[in-house]
Amino acid sequence: MGNDLLRARREALPSRMRSGEPMSRSELAEAVNAHIWVKTGQRTTLDAHAIARYERGQSRWPGKQYRDSLRAVLGVETDAEIGFYRTKRGSAAREVGRLSTWDMDTLTGLTDLGSKFVDLTRRGLLGVAAYTAVATALPSDSWWSEMARRSAERAAHGVRSVGRGDIEAVRESVTFFSRMDQRHGGGHARAAAMQYLTDDVNRLLNGSFASDMLRREMFSAASELAYVAGWMAFDNAEHGIAQGLFTSSVKLAAEAEDPAMAGHTLRAMAHQAIDLGHLTQGHQLAAASVDGDRYEAAAPRERALLGVVHARALAATGQKSAATSALLQAEQDLAAATPGGDEPARVFFFGEASLAHETGNTLRDIGDLAGAEQQLEHSVATRKASAFKRTHAVTLGYLGDVQARRGELELACATWSTALDAMDGVQSARARQTIIEMRSALAMHKAANSDVAILDERARAYLAATN
Repeated sequence: MGNDLLRARREALPSRMRSGEPMSRSELAEAVNAHIWVKTGQRTTLDAHAIARYERGQSRWPGKQYRDSLRAVLGVETDAEIGFYRTKRGSAAREVGRLSTWDMDTLTGLTDLGSKFVDLTRRGLLGVAAYTAVATALPSDSWWSEMARRSAERAAHGVRSVGRGDIEAVRESVTFFSRMDQRHGGGHARAAAMQYLTDDVNRLLNGSFASDMLRREMFSAASELAYVAGWMAFDNAEHGIAQGLFTSSVKLAAEAEDPAMAGHTLRAMAHQAIDLGHLTQGHQLAAASVDGDRYEAAAPRERALLGVVHARALAATGQKSAATSALLQAEQDLAAATPGGDEPARVFFFGEASLAHETGNTLRDIGDLAGAEQQLEHSVATRKASAFKRTHAVTLGYLGDVQARRGELELACATWSTALDAMDGVQSARARQTIIEMRSALAMHKAANSDVAILDERARAYLAATN
């Protein structure tokens, strides 16, 4: 049953873009994101797809922040007036949230997550599967060693023999999907990555191994694949699925006794939490990623990656001095990395440009907009854009935002125009969100500035085409 109340309230408001027509779903989503930004300073990623799901009745109880802002934008006082109410059985979001637990058997969890992904894909509900902050609570210290014991015990009963060739096949898939994600965004091939992980690789994990070293190597490779699939889902704003995959990645790393891989994924979980406004959880996850062996066992380049995200988490939670110190340490760690050194392939993307990108975001969050602009400009100038199109587009979007905040409207428009150019062939909700935020920032200037109006129309067309 559709949500006719919400649709009617939207259509009762006039479109800002098309005279005589009702407000579109995209316009409503943009208005909600702008309202949240004004009220909280938090970036959100509501889009026309989400509004369509609400109007189809596929989600009857969005998060409180979205409900509050929808009421404000639509001019109502209660959730019931726009057709929102709690469902008796709960939503797909909570079902996915239950998969993000540390105690469920790792391989059973992968199977369940794969089944849920197929079901949500069929029902068009992937984006409804929401992030569950409570699932970020980390397990106890004893859990890590217990996971390795369980894994070795399970392998003793495996039937299919798994060898080094199988491990190499999984690693090759990681390389393929990682480079696809970096170049074209998480919206490309994430379903293929998910299916391969939860089907073929899961069967390998249930096999027998000639040595414990082979078992650990297979579980480590599977952990990296789960991380990549999770990052692709995160980039595509499928946050519940991403969280389930990240949790699986950490569990697989624990079974592999690979603390550096666990730290790598905890860093990604921190990134997701911060982007979604769960700052305390983001800080806890980032701190865990640089704790003990997870940092010590990592190569210098990976230490720099862990450290710069930790710096951003410190900045997001108001710890400016500690954030600055963490940035300096990340710079030193990256400087210690040597080309061709003994470092994992998973950090191939992290170099000078990536460090500058994250440093710029950290400086922005502590209020140093001039420093943020300088770092983001350096990131744009030093990145190999053809190989890292998605991140390049996101960086340009962030740079335009910082320039606009500094009052450099003409420069910001030029940067945002370049960002739109860079998004050709990229399917990334994070990149798309920078354009939604751009339109919000430009809204007050359109009437008085024809160049702004032209850029805004170009952005509107881009968003309409990528709905």
